[in-house]
Amino acid sequence: MALMTPEQFEQSLRRLRPRIFMNGKEVEDVFQNKNTRTVVEANKASYAWALDPEYKDIMSYYSPLIDETVNRYTHVSASIEDLVKKAEAGTFTAEMLGTCIYRCVGYDAFHSLASTTWEMDKELGTEYYPRFIEYLKMVQKNDLSVAGALTEPRGKRNRKTLEWTDPYLSLKVVDKNKDGIVVRGAKINISGAYASHELVVLPQAAHFEGEEDYAVAFATPVDAEGITFVCQYSPYSAERDQADDLEELGNPIFGQRETSMVVFDNVLIPWERVFHCGEYQYSIRFVTRFARTHRMTCGGTCKVGFMNQIIGAAKLIQEYKGLERAAHINDELMEMVVLRETCRACGMAAAHRGAEEPPGSGVFLPDELMGNVAKLNVANAFWRVMALAGDIGGGLVVTLPSLKELKNPEVKNYVEEFYSFGSDEPTENILKVHKLLQNWAAGLHGVGTWHGAGPIMAQKIMLQRVIDYEHEKELVKRALNLKAKKG
Repeated sequence: MALMTPEQFEQSLRRLRPRIFMNGKEVEDVFQNKNTRTVVEANKASYAWALDPEYKDIMSYYSPLIDETVNRYTHVSASIEDLVKKAEAGTFTAEMLGTCIYRCVGYDAFHSLASTTWEMDKELGTEYYPRFIEYLKMVQKNDLSVAGALTEPRGKRNRKTLEWTDPYLSLKVVDKNKDGIVVRGAKINISGAYASHELVVLPQAAHFEGEEDYAVAFATPVDAEGITFVCQYSPYSAERDQADDLEELGNPIFGQRETSMVVFDNVLIPWERVFHCGEYQYSIRFVTRFARTHRMTCGGTCKVGFMNQIIGAAKLIQEYKGLERAAHINDELMEMVVLRETCRACGMAAAHRGAEEPPGSGVFLPDELMGNVAKLNVANAFWRVMALAGDIGGGLVVTLPSLKELKNPEVKNYVEEFYSFGSDEPTENILKVHKLLQNWAAGLHGVGTWHGAGPIMAQKIMLQRVIDYEHEKELVKRALNLKAKKG
């Protein structure tokens, strides 16, 4: 198979039976529920792009593992060029969807799994790497959508894991037998897993002696027995739930980012799907290698694509209102572009400065310093871009009437007249563009950007660990011909 069509992807999802709850009710069908359907549509688009001659260079890749062309999101980067294509794919999917491509976390987790299992086998004599490669071949041959999961509920942060009153606030191995391991616990804030085929799970944090049962990484079908999805639900979810016209929502097809808590209630993971079990010294390597990859994705690629949508909408509104010569708006648009390009530059620098990690593994990861800088930079930049867009859009971004008023004979003429701004543009278009900005500037995206791939403090901690000032110090010593230390 190697590359599925969008129709085949949808058919494959219909064969799965994940256990999903949203808004106090079980979701019987992810295709019928208006919120879960957005995840299906976002992933479905990735299958169409991989087959489209216009986009296949970005969205597909020849895999030597199976000697076939595969979807970019099932590939592990093996060169700087791969990392650059990965960055380009992140921006492309984001600007086309206006929300998550839900395959990206699994994609980034593959990089962490490939590099760390290779290292573990080399240093410990384990056999995790061949296991993972066989799993990856299966994913590529069947063109599976794979979600990723790291974040956990966790206990009080001022206590060690073994001191928590509930030992399952971090995912834990509770049994091992001839068939595999049994895990219990939960992952939270997990993007789009219930409309994927598979879920790959990594540790969230470092583990230490005595915490071997928490040092675990594996893959599982999303409908494995014992897995339950408890979905996010916000005012925006309720709005989509009740909407009889999705055009009102700013992003009618792909919606907001959809996440869920994934509960593992004594789930059996067969040994061939276990990639880390008890080797606690390596848990932090899974985490940091995922983070450096995902922070390039979140910081320098996908948010750049989102900014492209916001900038485009703000520019259209400027033109609708005849404000092309308004100096302050042109200045704001320019600032938005500068912020976007700064974020793009950080992401591309992370890709171009990437390296094989660890040496000999064949796995290329983005530069750790620039990956973290990319995410730290975009968290602040995105708030600013949303604020600038809100200023250009004006009060209408949050005070628009319903699009249904354009079909209401009582007020249709009023809406047509007074929301047209004297423009030749159809009033419907003007309202829709404002609603797109409403989706961005008055939605969930600010907090989502701040915390996605780890909150700001996580990047600051990592940067403090990896920044090396020796080069800068030596420059000053050489320039001033400083004397050696006494003694």
